[in-house]
Amino acid sequence: MIAFGRQSLSTLVIAIMTVAHAPFTFAAETKSRVSDFTLPNGMEVVVIPDNRAPVVTHMVWYRAGAADEPPGVSGIAHFLEHLMFKTTEKIPSGEFPKIVARLGGQDNAFTSQDATAYFQRVSKEHLPRMMEMEAERMVNLRLVEQEVLTERDVILEERRSRVDNSPSSILDEQMDAALYKNHPYGTPVIGWEHEMAKLSRADAQAFYKRFYAPNNAVLVVAGDVTPEQVRDLAEATYGKLTANPEVGGPRVRPQEPAFSVARRLSLTDPRAGQPTLYRYYLAPSYQTAPEDDAEALDLLVKILAEGSTSLLYKALVVEDRIAASAGGGYYGGGLDSGKITLHAVAAPTSDLAAVEKRIDEVIAGVVANGVTEQALARAKASYIADFVYESDNQSTLARRYGWGRAVGRSIADIDALPERIRKVTGDDIKRVAARYLDINASVTGTLVPGPKQAVSGLTAGARPAPSDSRPAARPRT
Repeated sequence: MIAFGRQSLSTLVIAIMTVAHAPFTFAAETKSRVSDFTLPNGMEVVVIPDNRAPVVTHMVWYRAGAADEPPGVSGIAHFLEHLMFKTTEKIPSGEFPKIVARLGGQDNAFTSQDATAYFQRVSKEHLPRMMEMEAERMVNLRLVEQEVLTERDVILEERRSRVDNSPSSILDEQMDAALYKNHPYGTPVIGWEHEMAKLSRADAQAFYKRFYAPNNAVLVVAGDVTPEQVRDLAEATYGKLTANPEVGGPRVRPQEPAFSVARRLSLTDPRAGQPTLYRYYLAPSYQTAPEDDAEALDLLVKILAEGSTSLLYKALVVEDRIAASAGGGYYGGGLDSGKITLHAVAAPTSDLAAVEKRIDEVIAGVVANGVTEQALARAKASYIADFVYESDNQSTLARRYGWGRAVGRSIADIDALPERIRKVTGDDIKRVAARYLDINASVTGTLVPGPKQAVSGLTAGARPAPSDSRPAARPRT
């Protein structure tokens, strides 16, 4: 992130232009070194050489997440992620992470709505072992009844800890469920407690057999390797596995009907701090948006809600002093849709009605007048700088290309993002603001402190239910 302090306009313009042009060199370099190929069994392999240190990041992405779960077994994708660290035919229960640790490496996993990923970071000489181990549990997982029951208690406790003990997480779930009336993004990744409590060995086995196969996976290796080395290792390990003909096609899910009524939720909870207002808008993702809309949305939300220079922060916190903080984000990585989020914490001397009124005024101003060229140039420079700086991180690169390929974006499309961001115009920003900041395509939620007897005081103008549809998902615990 670039910080712009007090400086002359000419200095600011020079800084912006310098950073804005930097990605072209980087993009060309990245494009030349990122390669991908497909094994005969259908498994895709992406290689990102990085020879600065003898280290590799090894990731396996499955094109299966919480939104692919059958009705009635919510949480099974995340549950299976936990069970993948139990017993296989060759690896005893719980030994997988211990082996990685003994080799001096790190490992973890996460589940999202659209993908599940497993990764290790190790010295490059241990890459063959990582491939052998991941290939082993891709097809040879042994689900032992007692281990399944024990791990089910673990995920139930995880839900109690991460969701039930957090008023903001409770409201987030409820708002997602109200935002998605028909699409499975309205169901939380971790699952509904009453369905999680019934998850069985048979449920896990069915999901595993249905989705875990080489032709439904993307292997990403970033680090001190060559494409030729990775191909040889992948063919010797993953290449021996048999494809599953039932996977690999388009993922067809229920789609959302048109929004016609704005929705509101209110949660009163004694554990809440200052009154807080949240606003979620349904929006397209990079995968589903019309041409140029996702890039314009990314910049719009950066100008509107990200950081202390954003329009909302300046209006609510700096100028009117009716909020202690304000912000937001655009979640555009989803396979089927995205989401715009805004939030503001009321100042002690203010109330949520005034906060909401001011938010709506700021949005109306952007819809009517757009944004300044200076604000747009600053947002582009910040976005492109983030892209470049993040590209210096091996693990971040593995995630960037792994996630993109898991939801169907091409390597070229990912590499070209800085160039497309740079082409966004002020008219584009104004257009997407008018199209997607539509109150009828939104859910507004309020979180306020209250007496202890009001812990369950959720009221709504729509059905309650939750979800975590963000592309960045829950880590394994």
